[in-house]
Amino acid sequence: MGAAVLLNEPFSALAASPELKGTFELLKDEPSTHQRGKVKIIEFADFYCPHCHHFDETGLPLLVKEFGSKIEVTMVGYPVIRGKLPTAFDMYEQAKAMGKGNEMKTVLFRTIHKDKFDGVLDRSIRSLLIREVGLDVAAFEAGLESGKPARAFEDGRRWGERIKVSSTPSLLLDGNIKIDGANMTPENAITVIRSILEADAKK
Repeated sequence: MGAAVLLNEPFSALAASPELKGTFELLKDEPSTHQRGKVKIIEFADFYCPHCHHFDETGLPLLVKEFGSKIEVTMVGYPVIRGKLPTAFDMYEQAKAMGKGNEMKTVLFRTIHKDKFDGVLDRSIRSLLIREVGLDVAAFEAGLESGKPARAFEDGRRWGERIKVSSTPSLLLDGNIKIDGANMTPENAITVIRSILEADAKK
């Protein structure tokens, strides 16, 4: 798992919610955002973390294959690899605002991990990636300069700190069910998500 330690001892919330299976931490201070028949997944990830890249390529497709439209996945940038500029996260937030967040996420992971690009994402590199995902370069750069993407990234990072994300990738299901650390496996995530949806079906 990507850096940062501080593992809270997670518990299987069977005591709290008898119908939920799998291993996770129920965050008592966070409100549930659950909508019947749908699980909202926030993926806390670092573009520079190899585990996040691996999960994006292998873990997420498993969840999508298993649950399809019953899940809604949104990435929130949560940097754990030190010494990296926030440009990739800002680019993701700007692309998300322009309706191409997932496409930019894929391109950034590929550029950093497969193309082995570890330098600065300067304007010339950015323009190539912006065009690749089908966005207007001038509009994109104007959006970056507005500072809104940087603020959105900071808000996400503070959110991760508040709920004590211990490593990346980590998942937050329906606002208050956290899967991270040793529990962060696609198999465990599938078990938890399935039990949430099955509990809905019984109601």
